Amino acid sequence: MKINTIGNPVAGCMRWGKWGAGFNTAGYRNIIEQCLAADIRSFDHADIYGDYTTEEEFGAALKEDKTLRSQLKIITKCGIKMLAENRPQHKIKSYNTGKKHILQSVENSLDNFGTDYIDVLLIHRPDPLLNPAEVAEAIQLLQQQGKVLAFGVSNFLPHQVNMLKQFVDISYNQMEVSIIALNAFTNGVLDNCLQHDITPMAWAPLGGGILTDDTHPNFRSINTVANQLAEKYATGVNEILLAFLNTHPSGILPVIGTTKIERLIQAKKAADLRLTREDWFMLLKAATGEDVA
Repeated sequence: MKINTIGNPVAGCMRWGKWGAGFNTAGYRNIIEQCLAADIRSFDHADIYGDYTTEEEFGAALKEDKTLRSQLKIITKCGIKMLAENRPQHKIKSYNTGKKHILQSVENSLDNFGTDYIDVLLIHRPDPLLNPAEVAEAIQLLQQQGKVLAFGVSNFLPHQVNMLKQFVDISYNQMEVSIIALNAFTNGVLDNCLQHDITPMAWAPLGGGILTDDTHPNFRSINTVANQLAEKYATGVNEILLAFLNTHPSGILPVIGTTKIERLIQAKKAADLRLTREDWFMLLKAATGEDVA
């Protein structure tokens, strides 16, 4: 079994910059340092975040304090080509998982972060034109050079993982999974992670704010059961919703996309919380509205 070195939870940085809080360098340093003080050491990025600006802004904080880099782990993604003012050569939103693009994307990320290695590189989305031999060549070269330590994918289905895994080792698969995004439990994605010893990461693990948004048809039942279990386990509702993921044997790592350190600390406290089987199925019934068959 692989030893996971990423840690639970992962701080999701998508909304730290232009796409959300708009942190300046001091703001980035502040939340990075608060995370490290709470023993939250992994930070999730993608080259496209903030219209290709968030990596560099995060990196400015690391360059300001050279001691930070050795204390944290950087996860980033490549493969999506977005339309953006600073990418005038992009004529249409598309995917590119060719060797040249992967290598150039990593060089850009290394420069943005001011580092000589990325802890985990993920292919951001399945590419219908993906050539597994090319991807493997790029990743193996980057690993030989010490520029990428571990490789994974994001949003890949089992058959896509299996195909690529014949050419290159896959350590992570980042996917949407939560109390309101249950497909990964039944479509083979988490089974595939167990089969191949791949660590799953969950984006939107709290359902994108389910407990503050009653648009989900089973909001009330989820809320009721989650509150009952929070009282039983002497914890909070968010911790219970994360425990719903933690209880799965694949070892799901939540990527907590927040700008509030309090939410990240909640997730850290929930890292070792497991539900009984009956409690887990109570939440599942609340989410689906029906008993299992």
